[in-house]
This record gives sequence, C-alpha cells and structure tokens, in this order.
Amino acid sequence: MNKLMARVGATIVIFQVLLFILSWIFSAMRLEGVRSLLSSEGIRWFFGAFAGNVASSWLVSLLLILIALGALQKSGIFDGGRGYRDRIALRVSIIVLCLFGMVVGLLTLPPHAILLSATGELFPSAFSRSLLPIIIFAVSLFAVVFGMMSGRLNTLSDILGALSNGLSRSAPLVVIAILLIQFIASLGFVFN
Repeated sequence: MNKLMARVGATIVIFQVLLFILSWIFSAMRLEGVRSLLSSEGIRWFFGAFAGNVASSWLVSLLLILIALGALQKSGIFDGGRGYRDRIALRVSIIVLCLFGMVVGLLTLPPHAILLSATGELFPSAFSRSLLPIIIFAVSLFAVVFGMMSGRLNTLSDILGALSNGLSRSAPLVVIAILLIQFIASLGFVFN
C-alpha cells in the first residue's frame, strides 16, 4: 500500500511540475485566460496561498472520517467474538447513539430550533453544514462507548489512541490529499 501511495504522490508532484512548465509556455504564447505559475504573481500565489488552499473542507472531512474509522477499528466492534460483554457493550452503545440522535433531533426538529436556518429550513442551515461532523461524532461516540463497555478501551490514553489510530495508519493518504488539493488549486490559478 505504501508503494502505491508513494507512486501516486510522485505522480501528483510530476503533474505539478509539468503544470509550472506548461503554464509558463501557454502564457508565453499569450493564450487568453492562462496565468503562469513561474511569473512573479504565480510564485507569490503558490507560496502565499498554500496554507489557505490546503485548509479546505475536503481535508478536514478526510481527517474526521479517518478518526471515526480508526475508532471503529480499535473499539473491537468488528472483531469476530461476541461474548456476553460484547453483547452488553453493543446494546449500551446503541442506547447512547439513540440518545445522541434524540439530542440532534431536539436541536433540529422543533420550530425555531437552534440548528435550523433563519427561515426555519434544514437545508441550507447550520445543521446541513455540520452534517458530516455530526455523523462522525456519532460514529466515534458509538465506537468509544463500545470499546469502553467491552473492556478494550480502559483508559483515556486508550481512547485517544483509538481516535488517532485512523490518522496514524492513514498518514500517507493525508499527504496525498494535501498534494492533490494544491495541484487542483494550481489548476484553478493557471486556468482562471
């Protein structure tokens, strides 16, 4: 898997370098709507906008999904054995998930609920903008409660390890995402 990720990363870097060169050639040919990444404006943009480009909702979504997947994996919910303790843990986790769903329902369903838009709609609203984080929090909460009740997550350190497990295991994917986000932003700059 790491070899594949390394190849994908190298390919994105090669495309980024090619985009630098091609943008310079196309702008030298005076093609309309093409800006060069090798111009003073392009170099200032590339370095100055890098952090802003990478700080995107795509990267945050990826990080949140990796947190939830890591928590699920470390909680032991997918382990084969289903002893008495696991069955109790599953029931308690489902009850906690239902309680969380009720809280979200109370924040969204009544008229003039806090997470509704100013016009009383769910879409678009604070709820619709936070739907992925709400789902990720619910999945992570379910996984942590299951792990605690089943005895697989006994300490705060275990819980933190479970929540960071997906991030540490998928660190190459995060690097690929950063390279890809910057490449796409560079395409947008060049072909404005």
